[in-house]
Amino acid sequence: MKRIQLFEFEDLPWFPSWLRACMTKLIVVLQKMMGVTSVLSNLIADILRSNKIGHIVDLGSGAGGVMPDVLRTLHQDYGLEEVDLTMTDQYPDRKVIASFNTLGENGIRYAEKPLDAKNLQNAPEGLKTMVNCFHHMSPKQARSILKSAERNNQSLLIYEIAENNIPLLIWWLLLPLSLVILMVMVFFMTPFVKPLTWKQLVFTYVIPIIPICYAWDGQASLPRMYTLKDMDILLEGLGSERYGWEKGFVKKANNKKLGTFVLGVPIQIA
Repeated sequence: MKRIQLFEFEDLPWFPSWLRACMTKLIVVLQKMMGVTSVLSNLIADILRSNKIGHIVDLGSGAGGVMPDVLRTLHQDYGLEEVDLTMTDQYPDRKVIASFNTLGENGIRYAEKPLDAKNLQNAPEGLKTMVNCFHHMSPKQARSILKSAERNNQSLLIYEIAENNIPLLIWWLLLPLSLVILMVMVFFMTPFVKPLTWKQLVFTYVIPIIPICYAWDGQASLPRMYTLKDMDILLEGLGSERYGWEKGFVKKANNKKLGTFVLGVPIQIA
């Protein structure tokens, strides 16, 4: 398996939730800049229509992620106004929950109860999505998630924006320069964060904790990504006449690749 297990600050139990939320908002800005909303909306629209699914359950939503924008795009551009979204997390933040649920936006709610992706037995019905978070799972945890989806006959879409296609030695050699580049990017991306809080500003421009943590997590995530060959190992022994798996690259309208996907869906037996 090419993937290696490095740490990321946001995975550490003692890492402040407000700081994790600030970093997540930056990730959302980056995803929008790269066109993730568009490619995910197109991919998910096909899955929903092909499998006659009307509900999305996002796993590991954290501070919100890109899925609310995806839902809006599905409503506005794909004619899927009936589709709604439930965001979930294993450790939901009550402030984040309140920020979404008090708005009462059409079709979006954040579940107050924790949901563990490794045990989907009691998960709400619908397409489960894991957007840019599967690499946080150890191989044992990742395998448990895949097995749980198949065992409980739950549709599961895993999407990762980046590819683990750089030799590890090159990654280490380029790491100092890459960290500096990402830190500088934070200074330019921060004004586009919504909502922009005083903590986001102070701990970016005055005490640069956010740029440092964001830069490390951004670089550490690359060798933690599961390649498609790694996924073959994780999926070994899974799949049956009642449940199928597929994987591949996600492409933009210009045919350029923007990440990878793994999809598991129940097979309708005639």
